[in-house]
Amino acid sequence: MISEERIKQLEDKARQLRLSVVEMIGVGSVGHLGGSCSCADVVAALYYYRMSFDPRDPRKADRDRFLLSKGHAALVQYAALADLGFFPQEELQQVKVLGAMLQGHPDKVKTPGIEANTGSLGQGLSIANGMALGLRLDGIKSKVFVLLGDGELAEGQVWEAAMASTNFALDNLLAIVDQNGLQATGPIVERFNSNPIAPKWAAFGWHVIEIDGHNMRGIVAAIDEADTVRGKPTVIIAKTVKGKGVSFAENNVAFHNGAMTAEQYEQAKRELSFVAERGC
Repeated sequence: MISEERIKQLEDKARQLRLSVVEMIGVGSVGHLGGSCSCADVVAALYYYRMSFDPRDPRKADRDRFLLSKGHAALVQYAALADLGFFPQEELQQVKVLGAMLQGHPDKVKTPGIEANTGSLGQGLSIANGMALGLRLDGIKSKVFVLLGDGELAEGQVWEAAMASTNFALDNLLAIVDQNGLQATGPIVERFNSNPIAPKWAAFGWHVIEIDGHNMRGIVAAIDEADTVRGKPTVIIAKTVKGKGVSFAENNVAFHNGAMTAEQYEQAKRELSFVAERGC
C-alpha cells in the first residue's frame, strides 16, 4: 500500500502544478484556469506515480502514453512536463507567445512529451485507441492514458470510440473523465446534459470506477485497480471542482477561460504558494 508520506508528496505536486498554471496565465491575460486546476490531482498521479517515461528520450518506444483530449487544459500538462525535465522551466514564461514551444493547445511537433495535437474536442479517445492497438501489434506492454472533459462527452465521436475500445478489448487503455460539471458557457446540465455518465460507459462495456477526483489516495487506488482489469478498457470518472485550489475560481464558469486581476493573481498565489515554500 502506498504510504501516507507518498500521498502527501503527490498532493503537494498537484498544488505545485496549480501554482504553475496561475503563474503561466499571469495578470490580465486570458487562460484556462478552471479546467487546468480541476484535473491537476489526476495529472499529478499519472506523471508522478503511475506512468513510465524518460524525459531524455520522449519518443522511447516502450513509454506510457498520455493524451490530454481536453487540450484547452494544456497548462497543467506543461507544468508537469517542465518540472520533470522534458524542457526548461523558462519555457513556461513563453506560453502562447507566437512561435514559442508552448501554445494554447498541445502541439506534438513543438513540444517534447506531447503525444498528439488535441483540443478539437472528442478526438482524444479515438487517437488513444489507435495507440493502444499499435502497442499491442508491436508486442509492447506499455499503457495509454487519455483524459477527457465531461463537456466533451457531448461529442458523438467519443461514443464511437468507446464502442471500438470494447470491441477490441483494449485493456491497455485507461480513460479518465474530469467531471467538473461546467463547460465553456455554463453548467453541463443546462447546456448538453450527458448525465448520468457512469451507466453510459458501463453500457458500452467498460469497467467503470467512480471517485472523488481530489482525493489522492482514491485516485491512486483507482489507477491501481485499472491495472488489474483484463479483457476490457477501464474508465475512471473523477468528480472534481472546476478551478480547484483557487477560491474565487472554484465552480465559477467565468474562469473556464478568463483573466485575473492583479489582486486575484496575488490571492491565487498566496493560496497555493505554501508548496513552493516547502520545496516539494
